[in-house]
Amino acid sequence: MKRIFAGMVAGVAIGVWFPATARDLAPISMVFLRLIRSILAPLIFATLVYGIAGSGDLKKMGRIGLKSIVYFEVITTIALFIGLAAVNFLRPGVGRTLAASATAPAMPAQTLNTVLEHIFPASIIDAMARNDVLQVVVFSFLFGAACLAIGAKAGPVVAFCGSLAEVMFRYTNYVMWLAPLGAGAALAVTIGTNGLGVLFGLGKLLATLYLALIISVIGIFGAVIAVFRIPLQRFIAAVRAPTLIAFSTASSEAALPLALENMESFGVPAHIAGFVMPTGYSFNLFGTTLYLSVASVFVAQAAGIPLTFGQQLLMMLTLMLSSKGVAGIPRSAIVVLSGTLATFHLPMEGVAVLLGVDALMDMGRTAVNVLGNCLACAVVAKSES
Repeated sequence: MKRIFAGMVAGVAIGVWFPATARDLAPISMVFLRLIRSILAPLIFATLVYGIAGSGDLKKMGRIGLKSIVYFEVITTIALFIGLAAVNFLRPGVGRTLAASATAPAMPAQTLNTVLEHIFPASIIDAMARNDVLQVVVFSFLFGAACLAIGAKAGPVVAFCGSLAEVMFRYTNYVMWLAPLGAGAALAVTIGTNGLGVLFGLGKLLATLYLALIISVIGIFGAVIAVFRIPLQRFIAAVRAPTLIAFSTASSEAALPLALENMESFGVPAHIAGFVMPTGYSFNLFGTTLYLSVASVFVAQAAGIPLTFGQQLLMMLTLMLSSKGVAGIPRSAIVVLSGTLATFHLPMEGVAVLLGVDALMDMGRTAVNVLGNCLACAVVAKSES
């Protein structure tokens, strides 16, 4: 962790003092992220199949799935209301004018049918090639359940998945040696490209988001840790490195392998970590959900369009539902936000304004996403004793 933190500090320094050099470091961060992406599909498949087949109880997995979904929906709803409270109290958009033009990123129409179709893979090879985490989880869950139902005949397959999981964890350790370089380069590119000046232009918006995230981590996550009696110091030690990687790279994928390994070391059974963590990447995006509520009302404030509390609640419901179906889309928060702005006839120029600091906001919301998913693993494991 000290090496990662040192890399982040060096990245900030290079980005501030040598911006041209910082922009040239993009290939280093991309190599690190590509190596991380190469881990995800085989690690999730091996961990989940081996965990389910080794659990010996399919009903238990169904119970874990139900607990996970209920927890995800409750916690993300709380995130929406925290974001609404923060943006309505601090009003970061008041006084700004939207003069730029923007073209919204294309967003497919989200219906129940399209969301359901997205969950189930037509080809596991295609899902793995695209690193569609949710589809890989669904296939692995069904595959593991089939291995459990067959019993002894599936022994060689289960043993292979166990060995594959161990190999992928060791592979992850090798890749993590590059984490200080990858994290530092990602931060240097972000600051070298956008500069620290963007912090002052939209400082109130950034302050609102980060204040809401900090309050959520201390208040909501702290309350969950206290209620479920999760050992705080050990939990912090387990999540510290994955959260730092997520913050510096603004990539949940970069933190997933280490988060899985650390949560298993923390004491979460493999079948729970292998199911809850990847599923949470689609359904438990606490930081992203909070950001969406702040950003959408910010655009309305900047455009001088008053929204009633009822309108804001309807917008939040739209955001909560539409965000479930676009987990695999790059910069999905901006994509979801763009579609919601169009639905509620808010100016798309707000997208251009937000894009100026999106990279900096993405770092905070991604770190909280990873932290929230680690906590979800611990909560479900604790509930299962």
